[in-house]
Amino acid sequence: MFKSRKTIGAATLIYTVLILYFMFFAFGRADSGAGDGSYTFIWVPGNFLKLPDLPDLLPPTVMDLVSIGNIAAFVPFGILIPLLRPMTFVRFLIGFVLAILVLETIQALTFLGSFDVDDVLRNTLGACIGFAAYRMAVRGPDMRRKVMLACLSVAVLFIGVWGVGFGIDKAFAKTPAPFTAVTEREGGSPEAAASEKLKPFEIGGRQIVPEFNLYDSGASSKQTYTYRLDPEELRFSLQYGIPDGAEFKGSISASVDGREILSNSEEYQGHTPQTFEWEFEKGGVLTITVEGSEKVWDVGYRKMQYFWQ
Repeated sequence: MFKSRKTIGAATLIYTVLILYFMFFAFGRADSGAGDGSYTFIWVPGNFLKLPDLPDLLPPTVMDLVSIGNIAAFVPFGILIPLLRPMTFVRFLIGFVLAILVLETIQALTFLGSFDVDDVLRNTLGACIGFAAYRMAVRGPDMRRKVMLACLSVAVLFIGVWGVGFGIDKAFAKTPAPFTAVTEREGGSPEAAASEKLKPFEIGGRQIVPEFNLYDSGASSKQTYTYRLDPEELRFSLQYGIPDGAEFKGSISASVDGREILSNSEEYQGHTPQTFEWEFEKGGVLTITVEGSEKVWDVGYRKMQYFWQ
């Protein structure tokens, strides 16, 4: 595609220096250096094909640009290297992967980044797109059509990768199932009878209408509710606050298998309704303790599941 090998060599060298700058010195890497003094090696790949969804790019964040750049920035190598020295795809792939592995390792050892196998895969994917575009471009009868074929091939392949990544992400990403109130579970504590009266009340002048359940301290100054959640990945939530007109004194605490996940009182929550959410890798024994005038409502969870479940 270029008559002068020197021109191709110069372009490859300049672009390589630019990529090395971004890998080792851009984004304040040199200033953040050493960090906590520990090396970071990430060996387990995630969905390396996943790129930001289109709505997320309006406007794009730095991380969105980095995610796309990890593929797009290495496309030129797939074109420049075989132009500089014709070779088979296998030979190109082996050489490129070895080079990226070395660079990622240097990043980690110099504290100027981390070794991330996802980055290795994304960079290699970008180079493979470039190599495929090069193979398509050499079929063009003249320079103009060669360039057009290369650009079109890169665009089509990149969009194809984006679409495949989006499909895989949707197929294997977990999403929240419909809300399940804890009062719907068997084995709840006897005190759950308090949830049968879902009368509205106000907090900070805002009317609260519990939809699923309602807890308070009842006739005593303190009440404890206990439930056993399913041993699955859950997105737990509840709301709480002290109603207007009641003595402004109360607190709430919640724990799972003895591990406290929430503790709050009137001193910090003020005269506004509060929302609490927690992500569980798996459920356990949930304990909620309510004191004073505190009310807790719409306590429950959403199971995280795949679309086919």
